[in-house]
Amino acid sequence: MSLFAEVPLQLADAELRYVPDWLDAATADRWLAGLLEQTPWDQPQVLIHGRRHPVPRLLAWYADAGVSYRYSGMEHQPLPWTPLLAEIRQRVEAECGQSLNGVLINHYRDGQDSMGWHSDDEAVLGRNPLVASLNLGGTRRFDLRRKGQTRIKHSLELSHGSLLVMSGATQHYWQHQVAKTRKPCAARLNLTFRLIRSPV
Repeated sequence: MSLFAEVPLQLADAELRYVPDWLDAATADRWLAGLLEQTPWDQPQVLIHGRRHPVPRLLAWYADAGVSYRYSGMEHQPLPWTPLLAEIRQRVEAECGQSLNGVLINHYRDGQDSMGWHSDDEAVLGRNPLVASLNLGGTRRFDLRRKGQTRIKHSLELSHGSLLVMSGATQHYWQHQVAKTRKPCAARLNLTFRLIRSPV
């Protein structure tokens, strides 16, 4: 891999590292096909203003035994690691230099599937969580804004086989989203690996 393949992102109060060509095309294609075939997707509902709405994407939570994950009023019980996900986790852990005991896989079927503004700042992730985001499939725009502000400060095009690592104080000061788009967009999988420090 070229020394210039990694893109440093200079944002105040954030530690971000983006590697656009982290995977070779053949491996990225193999992982994408395998995950699309093997994953038992779920589409939970969230309560908004007293009404339940399905989240605008499909998802699955894989983790070590007993490691559930709760956010936005939803609690996910872990699916056991598959051989493919164990392989992917090993590669991501080697890149990040940290053990990671869970992965949330989001399946964006088309441009109308999305993820609203949020921070990965749940207490079980610890004070300065590391979140490693592996992207497979269609390219989608990833936006960042400072907490308390409405203006997008920075955007990235997350491409097939890329890896974005967020660490340090990033989640304290920044929010991120994947907005809906009318542009034609291939299906995309986003695997966000994390370490749950206090299993519940």
